Amino acid sequence: LFDGIYPFYPQQRKAANFDINTIIVVVVFLTLACSFLLIIPGIRGRARLYWTLRVLLSLFMGVGIVVVQFTGDWETGWVQANTSYKSFSHAVVNADIGLHIGLEGVNITLKGNPVNQINETINYNEYFSWSFDSNYDRTYSEGLEKGLPSPILYVAEKFTSQSPCAVHRQYRISGHYASATLWVAFCMWIISNILLSMPALVYGGYMLLVTGAFVTFSLLSFSTVRNSPMCLIQIGTATLHVAYGGSFWLTLVIGLLCFVAGITIVALHHLSLDSLKTFFDLREDKAEEYQEMAEVHVNSCFVNQAL
Repeated sequence: LFDGIYPFYPQQRKAANFDINTIIVVVVFLTLACSFLLIIPGIRGRARLYWTLRVLLSLFMGVGIVVVQFTGDWETGWVQANTSYKSFSHAVVNADIGLHIGLEGVNITLKGNPVNQINETINYNEYFSWSFDSNYDRTYSEGLEKGLPSPILYVAEKFTSQSPCAVHRQYRISGHYASATLWVAFCMWIISNILLSMPALVYGGYMLLVTGAFVTFSLLSFSTVRNSPMCLIQIGTATLHVAYGGSFWLTLVIGLLCFVAGITIVALHHLSLDSLKTFFDLREDKAEEYQEMAEVHVNSCFVNQAL
């Protein structure tokens, strides 16, 4: 060791808590929400409540559809185990090993209990991408060259293209099509907002149903990875199991919201159009447009001249 660092390997990277793309998406939608909240006092009456509900619900759908593209917890798993730390070393550490699977790659974390053991800070967060513009096997080989801890390399090896587990191709294709259908759902969400603001309410409701359908297709696409049995990930005496994570359930909630909102708009259009126009702040404008003149004042001077 040279000043506590292995001389032939770069210094270990610190664990990352947030993804920069996720932060950018959240900040953009929060800016839109805050901008709307600044102008909401200018809306009078009950329409203020209706506008707030519509805008915030729509923004929640939009940010959810986009942000799950970059999150890494569509499937997650954690295990605490006593495991070897480095290759060709008899040192054993107690650590939490985490597996976080996203649409474009897998994130593997290793955190010691406690963090400082065997004169090292054990806190790793390594990302391995399997998107079509990256090479998972090369990233794994680079991890071998850097001398990453054995638990991280062991878990990452399960997802290589040469692994007997044979899940690399399934995850790669499923994640690709899930991402593509989510982007289509985002486009449908934009169109639905345009139609609802024109206003073409019933067509906006139909587009919300289409949005929910594409969100559901993304869930079905990712769920196909369950068709391939996952290899047993045995770390020490403990086994790491994966299950659907927060991004999967968030996407499911967004899909259900799109269906509920779309069905409600279409149903109100056919059953109670006045209530629907009131919710979208259109009834008063229409009433003024078609309002009949109740009283007419006639200038007798002009009438006499005409006669």
